[in-house]
Amino acid sequence: MRKTLLAAGLILASISAAHANTQTMSNFSYDYAEARVGISPLTYGAGISKSIHPNAHVIGHVDTEFDDDWDLGLGIGFHAPVNNWADITGELKLRNTKNEPELKSSSSKTGMEVNIGIRQWLGPQLEVGGQVGHLNIDDHEKTIGHVYARFHATELFSIGIMGRLNDVYDDQIMLTTRFKM
Repeated sequence: MRKTLLAAGLILASISAAHANTQTMSNFSYDYAEARVGISPLTYGAGISKSIHPNAHVIGHVDTEFDDDWDLGLGIGFHAPVNNWADITGELKLRNTKNEPELKSSSSKTGMEVNIGIRQWLGPQLEVGGQVGHLNIDDHEKTIGHVYARFHATELFSIGIMGRLNDVYDDQIMLTTRFKM
């Protein structure tokens, strides 16, 4: 009887271990290229993200008004599932910005951004999310935030709308398009 229970336990443990290896480490793809247009002020931008580990990715973005200004960000992020429909995310980015009205300087400034956020599926094709973070560029410090909704038309393509709150270009609405890489 003891050998039978031991054999049954080993079989059940091996089945659950094999099943654990087939699960993914997040509910979303972190491999994408993004094109975006900001409204008020009018900006144009691009972003990219690439997974480097099951729970980590590198991320970069650039935005500009094409008026001798820019906002560059490059960093590393983490992501982990909270449940079957949501991921918690965080990023640490190096930011380089030239924006005279915001920084009150005609030269570029470098600083850091740290943020934490959540991504959530509301349905099979609708994703919502948000981030809150701290931006420190030179002597300019502030709390920033992003909220967004994204419609996944296919597995490879999505469109979205994002509200950027208190960021380098102040409060701004952005229209985004993402392509899975």
